[in-house]
Amino acid sequence: MIKALRSTTAALAVAAMTFSGGVFAEPGDYGFWKTLRNLSKPREANAAVTDTQTQGMYPLSVADPGFNDGFDPGDYDNWQQVDVPASTGAMCGNGSPYKFFVYRVPDTSNTIFYFEGGGACWDYESCSGQTGIRGARNPNGIPDHYVQNINLLDFQNSSNLGTAAASPLIYTHHPYDQYKTGEWNIVYVPYCTGDIYVGDKTEVYQDPTGQNPDLVFHHNGLRNVQAVTSWVKNNLQKPKQMLAAGCSAGSIGALLNYSKLRQDMKVKYGYLLVDSGPLYNAPRNSDDPQTYPSLPLHQKVLDSWTTFADGGDPNAENPINLLAHITPGFDSNALASVYAGLSNKFPSDRMGITHFLADGNFSSYSYERFFDDINTDPDADSRLSKLRSKWQQDTHNNLIPLLEQTSNWGYYFPMFRNFNESHCTTVLDLQYGEIAEQGLSTRDFLNNIINHEGGGVIRAYETDQVSDFKNNNNWFYDLVGGLL
Repeated sequence: MIKALRSTTAALAVAAMTFSGGVFAEPGDYGFWKTLRNLSKPREANAAVTDTQTQGMYPLSVADPGFNDGFDPGDYDNWQQVDVPASTGAMCGNGSPYKFFVYRVPDTSNTIFYFEGGGACWDYESCSGQTGIRGARNPNGIPDHYVQNINLLDFQNSSNLGTAAASPLIYTHHPYDQYKTGEWNIVYVPYCTGDIYVGDKTEVYQDPTGQNPDLVFHHNGLRNVQAVTSWVKNNLQKPKQMLAAGCSAGSIGALLNYSKLRQDMKVKYGYLLVDSGPLYNAPRNSDDPQTYPSLPLHQKVLDSWTTFADGGDPNAENPINLLAHITPGFDSNALASVYAGLSNKFPSDRMGITHFLADGNFSSYSYERFFDDINTDPDADSRLSKLRSKWQQDTHNNLIPLLEQTSNWGYYFPMFRNFNESHCTTVLDLQYGEIAEQGLSTRDFLNNIINHEGGGVIRAYETDQVSDFKNNNNWFYDLVGGLL
């Protein structure tokens, strides 16, 4: 249901037409009278963090009554900044306080956790934010009011367009491509740790030029997610439907955090959407990067972001041991075993993964700095062709077979969109993601995955290597691309 309750007056008018009959209602939506009551008396949390959840690896936190987080429960339909106390262990890479953002609505309990995208880092160059290096978003922390004033058509504030909030998944006022989750409660999880939200290690990176002091960087993503989850449980209603999603680093963050997030939230209907942040099969005890092109990346980031060691104490607190403890079938030697692990743990949930087969962004993070024939190639077109070749090899050989062994993972891989390096199918809008040969669109895939009625999952990839490269953008893409 696309809702439009933007004030008490609008609530009365729209609810009278929509909620009284319940024609468009989904599980988690409130009726007319409950919505009206929520406007005057906001609902309190009904599934706060329990004593049990404050124990074990990466525990949740009870509410701190002495800390002012800045949240107003009755301020509906506005982005609100939520400040996080240091006692939770949350912080950004530079040690600054962590904060996140909430968009609360009065007419549903349904909630999307949206993990912000923005690269990754594992050395001085990428973690310091040097120009020209593919690094991570927000190396200097998260600004106040980071997403409050997002407006897709506000070209005077183009920095806002750099956030993933232009996605119809969470952009409530999208001018031409709304999606239902953009009208749910939205928890926007900012990215400032360079570790795809699963790090728990402080690294000291040395400037290779010797000109600058050492960089102390806190890969603290996993503890930040626990702080966000704790706050949601302590302050909002338990959702009936919950989607965890993101683009790029945000999507792989959603993937690797889903096991604990879903376990802690205990919702009736759970959905996971991984957009352009795939975890490819790459057994770490292999020495064959030609068969497993993502192997060098996996080996590098585990060393940089975690204290996990093969043969180490399985009860030591680190992100890999956590996944192994709580996800049946997860194998620390093969991180992509998480797909089967999640399917085994949550067989009724609906999970989907999507990306463009011609992605030139995540493929660069995955391979460019690890394969000399790509990194040293002076020809940009040749370099991109090599990246795409490995990306498609990984997709077809080291991802699709894993997904097809499960009962509830769908996948959707169109070829190309002439925007954002063909990276992320759900940013800006849902256009130009068709798989024409199968009569499918990106919206079809979203509707299939985020669907409480269940049914078979869509599994589709495009084979046409030509048509998507023709007339695959519009003036708006050009305008936004120029501003970015």
